[in-house]
Amino acid sequence: MARCEQTLFNAPGEALALTDAARLFLSSEKENRALQAPGFDEHLQAALNCYSFAIKVYIEMNQPVMAASLCLELGNALKEMNRPGEAIVHYQRAAELQTQTPVEALLSMGEMATCKILTRDYDGALSVFTEMQLMCQERGLQLPGTSTPVGAFLDIVAKCEISRVLLLMLLEPPPQKLLPEHAQTLERYAWESFDPHSQVTFLPENVFLLLQSVVMACQEKDTESLKSLQTELWPFLSAEQNHLLHLVVQERITPSGQGI
Repeated sequence: MARCEQTLFNAPGEALALTDAARLFLSSEKENRALQAPGFDEHLQAALNCYSFAIKVYIEMNQPVMAASLCLELGNALKEMNRPGEAIVHYQRAAELQTQTPVEALLSMGEMATCKILTRDYDGALSVFTEMQLMCQERGLQLPGTSTPVGAFLDIVAKCEISRVLLLMLLEPPPQKLLPEHAQTLERYAWESFDPHSQVTFLPENVFLLLQSVVMACQEKDTESLKSLQTELWPFLSAEQNHLLHLVVQERITPSGQGI
């Protein structure tokens, strides 16, 4: 059907038929997996091809939002199939296509960071969260006369800040390898430079103080304090952030060099 639409130069019909074919191939792949039938992922490969052709057609039609939605659909499907490593590239492409809609682009980047955490690429996840925070400050809505973001941008900045601090505690980069933007983040939580008037404005005061205590406990290698702080922070963090905090605690109890 898509080939017929192509010969008729009906691009919307072609994209729609390709999308339907991709979804059918994907449902066949899921069915095979549910049955635990042996295979060579041939349905998945066919679905990937159909999705990529449909995305290409939408880009040629100058409809990046439609193309991005298919990239997200494919990324979500791969993530559900426990293939987060393969999903990363599709979330990244979605974010690139969503340059005109910053909030959607940030949400796609958040999915990309999640996949990097699932594949234990903590350094890559840290880079993505840093890029997201920078993008919020550059392109997000801000209170007049201040650099404080508002609305959804404020929530995203807060999420990125917490995740970045936890990832820095997990990775423990040596001072000579610490990037300036990461050093600047850690400085905000150093007790020596603590000034109540210069507190991070996008985090609630109790969360900021608990995070600061986590940074200090990690620097002092105080495992018992870290355990009690984990209990206090638990209700304020997302499932992903609690997972990172758990890895930080485990790393202090049994250092492994891999954060596991």
